[in-house]
Amino acid sequence: MKYYIIAGEASGDLHAANLMKAILQEDVHAEFRFWGGDLMEAVGGTLVKHYRELAFMGFLEVVMNLRTITKNITFCKKDIAAYHPDKLIFIDYPGFNFRIMKWAKPLGFETHYYISPQIWAWKEGRIKDIKRDVDEMYVILPFEKDFYEKKHNFPVHFVGHPLLDAIKDKTPVDEYEFRKANGLSDKPIIALLPGSRQQEIKKMLALMLSVVKDFPKYQFVIAGAPSQNFDFYKQFIDNENINFISNKTYDLLSLATAALVTSGTATLETALFKVPQVVCYKSSNISYQIAKRIVDLKYISLVNLIMDREVVKELIQNELNTKNLKTELSKLLTEEYRAQLFNDYYDLEQKLGGSGASKNTAKLIVKNLN
Repeated sequence: MKYYIIAGEASGDLHAANLMKAILQEDVHAEFRFWGGDLMEAVGGTLVKHYRELAFMGFLEVVMNLRTITKNITFCKKDIAAYHPDKLIFIDYPGFNFRIMKWAKPLGFETHYYISPQIWAWKEGRIKDIKRDVDEMYVILPFEKDFYEKKHNFPVHFVGHPLLDAIKDKTPVDEYEFRKANGLSDKPIIALLPGSRQQEIKKMLALMLSVVKDFPKYQFVIAGAPSQNFDFYKQFIDNENINFISNKTYDLLSLATAALVTSGTATLETALFKVPQVVCYKSSNISYQIAKRIVDLKYISLVNLIMDREVVKELIQNELNTKNLKTELSKLLTEEYRAQLFNDYYDLEQKLGGSGASKNTAKLIVKNLN
């Protein structure tokens, strides 16, 4: 069968790539055409557009790039119509994917949505669009099944979280060789995960690096996103205790003592690697003020949302400053604080269910559910 997949971010590229591998096990003749990234391209098929061309962060940034977004939507519709896939698969990325599925469903395309958009956080009214335009929804967070089925009477499939598979399948890293190959010293590592988009990296990284001088016994290592090159990051590196490693975030996390992490999927990845972390978030003031008024959540990190309590410290907007970062990072390096976090991380993993999300989803997609 022919599959058309749309993933608009780095995390979507990872999960879509694993889903594609699982689909190939169920359908050896599968053909793929997709919007995504390097990981999907490595599996095979035709990459139509890379996610680095699609990522716009915040309300203001989206408005400023409306013309580009509109052109991409128009092009995507024409490309799908020309390819005429048997299955159309959306990976999160709701701002774009909702517009495509609204167009696709009336034309008879079979629509599958893997990794639910976070309508439980904001824009809950989008449930009407999902009921109308999505044939099958596959959710990865345990509380999402109740949200859809009990609150909105829309049946979904809870398939487990794909990060469990991605981390489980990771090849163990040789610490000595990793440090040697990347020019790292013997000092303990504090990982910095400032995000994947240039806009958020600019906001986060300078603040994260502002505490370097306060922790001379540690080395700070920037986890470079695959969508950005070193030339962009080098403007921030002005200290011998700062290092940069591109596209090896999982290897870095497997060796890190602590981490400063931009809010998003990376907070959950860091937790599953059992790395104590501080969650950071800062956007433009306009975007933040709008978000405050329309997002109804107690927490911004997936770790705290899943656990429904504060497990990791969140520093948001004005609270994200050098003084608070220094205080919270110091806590992460104490044995008592770390021991409690490790216990919480274990409970978190249990809540996420077992491994096999990609395989479970692939079986359901390939099977003719309709």
